[in-house]
Amino acid sequence: MKKTVMLKKNYEFRGVLNKGICSRGFLLDIYIRKNNKKINQLGIAVSKKAGNSVKRNKIKRLIRENYRLFEKDLDVGNSIVILWKKKIDYNNFNFYDVKNDIFNIFTKLKIL
Repeated sequence: MKKTVMLKKNYEFRGVLNKGICSRGFLLDIYIRKNNKKINQLGIAVSKKAGNSVKRNKIKRLIRENYRLFEKDLDVGNSIVILWKKKIDYNNFNFYDVKNDIFNIFTKLKIL
């Protein structure tokens, strides 16, 4: 089982958000940019307006797990930033809603 390479630095996030391609779903906004490497890099951002730290960390765990399920089927060489929409209430979604949203966006972006 391989470990997902995460984006951690502010300039890495800014590069993808400013120069990447955006696609919006019901729960998530996903930005993708080519990184000229043989790996995919993932960044997840959840606003403080989404809830307290417990809720934000649960959202990040759900996103990370759903990404892991699709990771082996994705085209390589992309930096991906997943943003949680802050207007979405914490109690109005589940694992399968996030999975469907990620699947629909990845197919729309043609990287799946």
